[in-house]
Amino acid sequence: MPDKSKTIAVICGGLSPEADVSRLSASRITPCLEQHYGRVVHLELDATLPEQLIAQRVDVAFPVAHGPYGEDGRLQGLLDIMSIPYVGSGALASACSLDKVVTKRLLQAAGIPMAKDRIVYRSDNCEDATLDCIESLGHKVIIKPPGQGSGIGVQFAMGYEDLLNKLKTGLQMDEKLLVEEFVSGREITAGVLHLDDYQVLPVTEITTPDGAWYDYIHRYTPGLSNHVTPARIPDEQYQKVQQIALKAHQILGCHDLSRSDFIVPESGDPIFSELNNLPGMTPTSLFPDGARHAGIPFDTLICKLVDQALKRGENPNDGKAYWPIPKLNIRPS
Repeated sequence: MPDKSKTIAVICGGLSPEADVSRLSASRITPCLEQHYGRVVHLELDATLPEQLIAQRVDVAFPVAHGPYGEDGRLQGLLDIMSIPYVGSGALASACSLDKVVTKRLLQAAGIPMAKDRIVYRSDNCEDATLDCIESLGHKVIIKPPGQGSGIGVQFAMGYEDLLNKLKTGLQMDEKLLVEEFVSGREITAGVLHLDDYQVLPVTEITTPDGAWYDYIHRYTPGLSNHVTPARIPDEQYQKVQQIALKAHQILGCHDLSRSDFIVPESGDPIFSELNNLPGMTPTSLFPDGARHAGIPFDTLICKLVDQALKRGENPNDGKAYWPIPKLNIRPS
């Protein structure tokens, strides 16, 4: 039951390229929070945030600051230090989840199917790295900045010259790039709602009317993408997607919610792409759409997430004593 005495801080914006999208998420969840809780304040993810959190006497934070700074553990670490409970994963899980390379290495070790990849660093010889990518991954590849979300900076390359030019351009923006083999298939996603127990949401297929890749514009422009739920894939693949989404959520140590993306070929295992540890809440976002198909209205979803964070704040160690610390017989010098 929502507590009318609580002050909720919706944290959005910041230095991320996804700042505008995060403000859109914030504007969608705010009316729901205002209806069910005492006070709701919008706070920008900037240098004034700590003093604002104190001044506003915030009881719980709802971060919707997507991308770097808000989704990579830095904001979560600040909230932990200030003992403010918050919706979503902790600092370590957030940091691991936003970094596509770290995510892949952790999940590969658990046997989750992935596209073959190569990491190219700014310090590498770009010509040699390009040849190596083509030899190991094939002539058609996809290039991803490791620490961005929403498809920002993602490029497709075909052949040596195209890949070389795009690597040189990309490495001016990032210290390293993730290059993956191109896998053909349907774009599929599945969310995990993790409250008292785990619930894997219905699997969704993403299509675009013009057959284009699901890029930043198609993600957030109404009418430029369609969500087909349940996804039109065989039952065996459908169940495998849900199993992997849950396994990824657990291995990375996520809390409350996550959404895993896949490429599902005509036959065989779904290929895991990435995990979003703080899914968007915009009108075109996939996670709330998946929850709706699971019978969870948007208002109910938002309140459940806030109440879970409040409960976690009341019992930071789940009622268990911490490890006993031996006393040191040390005198100040």
